[in-house]
Amino acid sequence: MIITAFLPLCADKSTCMGKETTLHTKLLFKENVYLRSCRATIIDIVRDKKGVYFISDQTVFFPTGGGQSCDVGEADGIPVTDVWEEEGVVYHRIDTDTCPFSPGSTVSMQIDWHRRFDNMQRHCGEHVLSGAFYSLYRGHNRGFHMGKDYMTIDIALDEDSGFQKITDDMAREAELRANEVIWADLPVSVHHFNRRSDAEELPLRKALAFDTDISIVTIGDENAPADCVACCGTHPSSSGQIGIIKIYKVEKNKDMFRVYFEAGKHAFRQYQHQFDVITELGNRLSAGTDDLLKKFLVQQKKSDAVRDQLYHLKKEIVARETVEIEKDPNLLRCRRYSELSLDDLNEIGKKLSGKIDVLLFLVHQPTCTVLLFSDTCDCGGLVKGNARLFNGKGGGSKKNARAVFTEAESLQRFIDHVSSQLQADTALGD
Repeated sequence: MIITAFLPLCADKSTCMGKETTLHTKLLFKENVYLRSCRATIIDIVRDKKGVYFISDQTVFFPTGGGQSCDVGEADGIPVTDVWEEEGVVYHRIDTDTCPFSPGSTVSMQIDWHRRFDNMQRHCGEHVLSGAFYSLYRGHNRGFHMGKDYMTIDIALDEDSGFQKITDDMAREAELRANEVIWADLPVSVHHFNRRSDAEELPLRKALAFDTDISIVTIGDENAPADCVACCGTHPSSSGQIGIIKIYKVEKNKDMFRVYFEAGKHAFRQYQHQFDVITELGNRLSAGTDDLLKKFLVQQKKSDAVRDQLYHLKKEIVARETVEIEKDPNLLRCRRYSELSLDDLNEIGKKLSGKIDVLLFLVHQPTCTVLLFSDTCDCGGLVKGNARLFNGKGGGSKKNARAVFTEAESLQRFIDHVSSQLQADTALGD
């Protein structure tokens, strides 16, 4: 995308600031994930239609990658809103129209630490939960997504694992195992390798996909880890800092199982919200957590009975109204309703199909809406040609239409106007 536009200007072994050089941005977070700020030298400034970007000799910002979103923050007080890496070069997008930086100058960088630590908790939580599914059920993480409201992992089960699917009980067991790793506060270590053979000496959960510049994240003892896998993301130094892991649900996804979950502060906030909701429901039903579901089901049963009774009452009213309207000898008939719904009025009109010589108006007073029904007139044409004269709008077919108005007076003027038109037409016809 954007990268393609400026890679020819500043790529590996390319021309930058008029000199042929090999660009490389030093990633300080690889040395110290808790580093929140640094000073760096500007190497180049790049502009395109979407914004301004700078490249520096080193950075404290984590670029988007490995399923994890980038760090945001500031550079000399200017917001840094997007960061990514391409062939060893890190690009920082800054929120400004006039860039104050120039090649060779120094800049002070500061990351949004709360966002960084959230990402550390969540990403490491994904490692722990994936490790739990792997150790318990030989479930392999084939996909990871870190969204705004939740994270997901796609777990594939080995054919010889003995498991056909991930059940709710299995998910609860994996969740417990993951939280036990958190409670044990195991060390989280990151080792960097330049050769695949060296990295493969560790008990990896997942086969390596590349040969050089390999980062392996290990949780716990390297000889018997809770998880050990290649990853370029940021993680806390111990599993206890994750705080908590909570699985929300598991669903089938093609030939895998998608696990929705959250970790760290995000999971804690969700717990708070759910607790507040349950507390409010309990107060309204005069119930505690132990009998809340029971009382809710009782209340639901009563509500279902009331809805069923209301349904049959309305059916009876609709039937009676249909009969009364059919008895009305007037060619132009108008009925008004406050209690019945628009759907009820529509049902009345449809039941009278074939029995409306000229026109039937059914007015829904709460919404200033009138439904028109006829076997001979063009209802849609009447609405289209007259409703706008009274600040109304609507439409429909020849046999039925509706018009909506902002006030009852305008609705009545519309009915009077249409009625006068039809009466005049009838008189002319005679």
